[in-house]
Amino acid sequence: MISDETAGALVIRPAGPEEAEVVAALHARARATYYPDGLPPSDVDWTDAWRGTIERPDAEVLCGVRDGEIVAIASFRTPEGGAADTVKLYQFHVAPEHWRAGLGSALHAACVERWLAGGRRAAVLDVHVDNRRAQAFYARQGWVPDPANPPAEDDHHLYLRWTPPGE
Repeated sequence: MISDETAGALVIRPAGPEEAEVVAALHARARATYYPDGLPPSDVDWTDAWRGTIERPDAEVLCGVRDGEIVAIASFRTPEGGAADTVKLYQFHVAPEHWRAGLGSALHAACVERWLAGGRRAAVLDVHVDNRRAQAFYARQGWVPDPANPPAEDDHHLYLRWTPPGE
């Protein structure tokens, strides 16, 4: 196994339940960047929520580790009632202090590798309308507006779809 301590290299691996608190903290830092007034109040215990996702047998949580620190996270699974060949990307975050270093692209490529290996032919996600940085990132990765799920007039999310190139 490749060590998480490999100097400077990004190691992408499954997250462990014992890392839920670190993952939740990264999630909060990343989300706070696209809320102009800071994160909205929430009674969600994000550490417990992440631990539950990490332990969920039908989900995968990948983390990007550089110099022993978790710097990026992604979680995905087949959505309830969704087609078996479609996966939903529920969370995808890079620590803001590591933006524009290629970590998101590397993590996305690892997700795609897992999706294709698992027989997934499409992926879907929703992204907050104010998160322009994420929207631009997803567009560079080949995501397009999901024609099967146009946003409602008062919705705060855009729905995107990814398919392998050439399909």
